[in-house]
Amino acid sequence: MPAHESRNWHLESLAAHSGVGQDRLYGAVSTPIYQTVTYQHPGTELGPYDYSRTENPTRHAAQEAINRLDHGAGALLYSSGMAALTALVHTLQQGDHVIITEDAYGGTYRIMVDIFSKFGIASSMVNTRDIDQVKQHITSKTRLFIVETPSNPLLRISPLEELAELAHAHHAELAVDNTFMTAVRQRPLELGADYVVYSATKYLAGHNDVLAGAIVCKTSEQYDKLNELTNATGSVLGPWDAWLLLRGLKTLAIRMDRQESNARRIAEFLSHHQSIRHVYYPELADHDMRERHLRQASGYGAMLSFVLKHPEEYASVMDRLQVILPAVSLGGVESLITHPYNETHRELPESMRRQLGIIPGLMRLSVGIEHIDDLLTDLDNALR
Repeated sequence: MPAHESRNWHLESLAAHSGVGQDRLYGAVSTPIYQTVTYQHPGTELGPYDYSRTENPTRHAAQEAINRLDHGAGALLYSSGMAALTALVHTLQQGDHVIITEDAYGGTYRIMVDIFSKFGIASSMVNTRDIDQVKQHITSKTRLFIVETPSNPLLRISPLEELAELAHAHHAELAVDNTFMTAVRQRPLELGADYVVYSATKYLAGHNDVLAGAIVCKTSEQYDKLNELTNATGSVLGPWDAWLLLRGLKTLAIRMDRQESNARRIAEFLSHHQSIRHVYYPELADHDMRERHLRQASGYGAMLSFVLKHPEEYASVMDRLQVILPAVSLGGVESLITHPYNETHRELPESMRRQLGIIPGLMRLSVGIEHIDDLLTDLDNALR
């Protein structure tokens, strides 16, 4: 789809038309799955596609669809969200320094502290909600900020425009993990970010049936650099998975509407429940954080966390649930509940987990599209 044809479309229309118009030969509405490694060409003249590690028509269609949603200069797809983050960090040099949101996903901590530190790339876990604290951790070697907002799993809000200005003032770039919000609710590139990073496994694909990662770049120069690196390292998404992602993108906007509506009802219900000590959800945050979130996002999303009054009961609560499934991951049509202390954030040292508020009684809930009454009844029965 040429850019000029879709420039003024609403995001819902862009999402619904993901991949449409890519089949020039037969006009298939659904982008075909080009399950091929190589491409026949006449003589020594290579065509637009020569080898699927470099480019594949199905993956290209999915990349273009995601790029349009975020208004970027180019998008790249990877075999997982962690593969996408790895590719981004590969743009750095030995001796560089990275600032990371302190309560980011545990896998982000693991790859930076356990893996990239061995190659001379240093990192600092920082409270990115507080600009002054971020300033204290900037060094002459700081080249990248990796920020989650809302963060995982405590849904804390960092100021993207201020962080972008701060990063650029120190010759660094800002990458925003936008997995929780998606472009439907938040567009970091329009707030000054240089990259948007996704675990496309989650809301973008939306059905718990495909692993994928994505990076959207603000400039063509950033895209060209990352594309060359990605081709060299080969961590690309296969055509079948790209097709599944395209299919999921078509319903992203309506899924997010339903999931957010359910999440807001559940957050309100849990905030008054006798078995719950605290609920983390952007709409329920203190005034300053709620206002900050709404200055950079158009909704509250479908992720929430809550703390049990009796943390030792977390396993029995999960066992009593029937509609909500105890499982890691998030963003699919099925509601999933996770215990961050023992699951998604177990890589963090225990002292760090407790200091951040990732304690044994904390539960993370990814709200799906089920009927709200069934979800509320399920939670009430389990918590009793």
